[in-house]
Amino acid sequence: MTKNSMRIGATLADIEHDLGRQLTSDAFVIGSAAVCLVGANIDVADLDILTTTDDAGRLEQVWQSRRRHDYLPPDGGLFRSRFARYAFTAMPVEIMGGLEVCIEDAWQRVRIDDSRRLEGYAARLRLPSPAELRRVLHLFGRDKDRRRAALLRDL
Repeated sequence: MTKNSMRIGATLADIEHDLGRQLTSDAFVIGSAAVCLVGANIDVADLDILTTTDDAGRLEQVWQSRRRHDYLPPDGGLFRSRFARYAFTAMPVEIMGGLEVCIEDAWQRVRIDDSRRLEGYAARLRLPSPAELRRVLHLFGRDKDRRRAALLRDL
């Protein structure tokens, strides 16, 4: 187990109780944490979770004291969602409720079509398949996302 996967595991352990109680729909680990969890060697700065707008609102209520109001995500014009960043011991958690990405001046909802349950954690927490994660990363279209997708291709 790598240092990054241990940090992800510690963060998931910190949040799984609240996720289990607050999520009414499936939620998905995405971004660098998901790339790491499917087996790529990558640095992970935070844990990104894609969920519904309503579930993001429920987590906002539960994690009010952990919210980082001073944080503004880069590439804000590319994405929109019910976004919040929360401080946890091992790494920050970013919740994106109803995430959309702007492609050719049109907003497109980000969806995950192929995933599996993330074993050992909250029942509604899922991990996209490597192919699905590559698709989503290409949809995001940033250089860092293309590099992450390339790591998945090499697995």
